[in-house]
Amino acid sequence: MSPPPTHEETPALTPRQLDAYLARLGLSPPLDAGIETLTAIHRAHLRTFAWEALDAFMGWPSTVDPQDAFAKMVEGRRGGWCYEMNGLMGAALAALGFRVTRLCGAVERQRLGDGATGNHLTLQVDLDRPYLAEAGLADAIVEPVPMAVGPIRQRGFDFALVAPEDGWLRFENHPQGMARSFDFRPGGRDERSIAAAHRWLSGDPASPFTGSLALFRHTGEGYVSLHGDRLRRTTPGRADERQLRGADEFAAVLEAVFAVDLPRPREVWDKVMAARERTEAA
Repeated sequence: MSPPPTHEETPALTPRQLDAYLARLGLSPPLDAGIETLTAIHRAHLRTFAWEALDAFMGWPSTVDPQDAFAKMVEGRRGGWCYEMNGLMGAALAALGFRVTRLCGAVERQRLGDGATGNHLTLQVDLDRPYLAEAGLADAIVEPVPMAVGPIRQRGFDFALVAPEDGWLRFENHPQGMARSFDFRPGGRDERSIAAAHRWLSGDPASPFTGSLALFRHTGEGYVSLHGDRLRRTTPGRADERQLRGADEFAAVLEAVFAVDLPRPREVWDKVMAARERTEAA
């Protein structure tokens, strides 16, 4: 098992960057490094930034560096996937004085095995006890939870933390979730595996993110998602879906629903349509 986490191992935003990040969230300093602040930031982060893997889908460059996530998401008014969503939030929390550990996670490890290690970045925040802070699974929890085995219920969605074996913990998503689960080890850092998995997920044709488009953004009652050209609104026990009707509506939805600012949305739409045609022809 990895050694105990230390605060210095998590990159932190600069004071200027922290102010800009908090302004995007609608929060104002001073903020103390306590559970109330952690909860407020966690909720605001998920309401502000969309989960999106547009870079992988379009073949645009991306990294696991929180500085790049800040430039993309705060200054560039984009969203991000787990490496960026949790990376940015973790760097902001570290700047506020929280003890944060970037954990190497494994989505669907129960199906994919240990080869999945690194395909997810999540966060451990140590207060009176360790907390799981998770903004990168797209459609999961909106508030941090103690790292303790047991059921979790938020906004009418049911989750759980279970202990499969050998020191791993498993976060189980709600039944309607995009990913069923991810595994992690408390205190388990492994930046090398994270970087390797990021490269594969970003560029390999077999990656689930290079061949299809997905975006998610949390709302007060649930979340809204876009899968290709299908816009879906999900609340506990219900999902309503409709198909978008062209590039102009697609661009409007990206801006109004997901708060994602793209300079060339028609280029993305054309690739969405090409992906749909390949799927229909298969």
